[in-house]
Amino acid sequence: MSEQAVNVLYGLKKAGFQACLVGGGVRDLLLGREPKDFDVATNASPEQVKNTFRNCRLIGRRFRLAHVGYGRNVIEVATFRANLEPENDDDVHVENGRIIRDNAFGRIEEDVWRRDFTVNALYYDINNFSVIDYVNGYADLKQGILRMIGDPTERYHEDPVRMLRAVRFAIKLGMRIEEKTEAPIFELAGLLGDISPARLFEEILKLFHAGSALQTFESLRHYGLFLPLFPQTENILSKEAEGFPHTLICEALKSTDARIQSGKPVTPAFLFAAMLWEPMQEAMEPMLQQGMPAIQAIQAATDQVFSVQRRSVSIPRRFAIMVKEIFVLQARLMNRSGKRALRTLEHPRFRAAYDFLLIRSIGDESLADHAKWWTDIQTCDKAGRESMLLPNANRKGRRRGRNKPKSKRADA
Repeated sequence: MSEQAVNVLYGLKKAGFQACLVGGGVRDLLLGREPKDFDVATNASPEQVKNTFRNCRLIGRRFRLAHVGYGRNVIEVATFRANLEPENDDDVHVENGRIIRDNAFGRIEEDVWRRDFTVNALYYDINNFSVIDYVNGYADLKQGILRMIGDPTERYHEDPVRMLRAVRFAIKLGMRIEEKTEAPIFELAGLLGDISPARLFEEILKLFHAGSALQTFESLRHYGLFLPLFPQTENILSKEAEGFPHTLICEALKSTDARIQSGKPVTPAFLFAAMLWEPMQEAMEPMLQQGMPAIQAIQAATDQVFSVQRRSVSIPRRFAIMVKEIFVLQARLMNRSGKRALRTLEHPRFRAAYDFLLIRSIGDESLADHAKWWTDIQTCDKAGRESMLLPNANRKGRRRGRNKPKSKRADA
């Protein structure tokens, strides 16, 4: 257990409160895994937690939480929640079965029933160094079963993101989703359309940047959860023969998994470029037919696709700009002549665009020669690069007057 988590647990105990490690930290420790996060549950209110730790700040309106910070490490502290009785409590607000606000606090015996899966509802009590288990979560953990606490349909209506969490945990932990927990997902996937696009962006990163992106992609499509996340992409995938996904997406996700597993950095821009490349191509086609220049068409089509995509999953502007640059560079990578090629090589997004070209070339043999050429030129010295560059193309498009002979005054 992290030193910071221990400090928080004993700090709350010293202040006279009950405090337990809960959730994924307990689950992962019991599985022999190294926990990514340590969460604490307590009977102290958020304000009391803040008064206990000087390095604490309160966040959230939907769920009031305390964050105790130690540099870059943050221990999240949540107050035990009460049974859900919105008709009798002003601190809980429910609309159409979905929890909008939940700040009704209670006891640990009530809090456990408000958690999602049994394997995430285990509490480590520092008073006697035992694991408290109200819902047979330990047995499910040993059997590799992911089971929803309570009625799955009702719990998914409370928070549709739990369907994404079910997929993520099943893949991450190598577990089987219990039948009653699994069955409603096929019918309720559309509820994700009611979730904030900004929140879904965070969930997308958790799903696809955990080292099992390809398996996650296939599972999301199996349950119908991919459609509300990437409707334009799913529309194109569904048109393919026998429903097989495009090679581009699969290869991009394989590449992402390989980078994560080898400890290399990844960017959301590459993920969204892979997901939205085909929709952009489809949107660009009528623009090209109307005579719009290729680069301009790519930019306009990208803006159009992002406008639709943001209704489902919000993409921060900095990543949207990177995706557009990767797309534009795909056209410029087809030009291997003169100084233009050298300028492309020096572009800040060249490496990402080059990697994307390699992924595209796996499913498109016509790009193999371009991919090899850009691979080779990166390893050449200056003389080698000059020998590889093609001569400048015929400059028919130069501005009028440039090919005219110089005037006598200019010669003089």
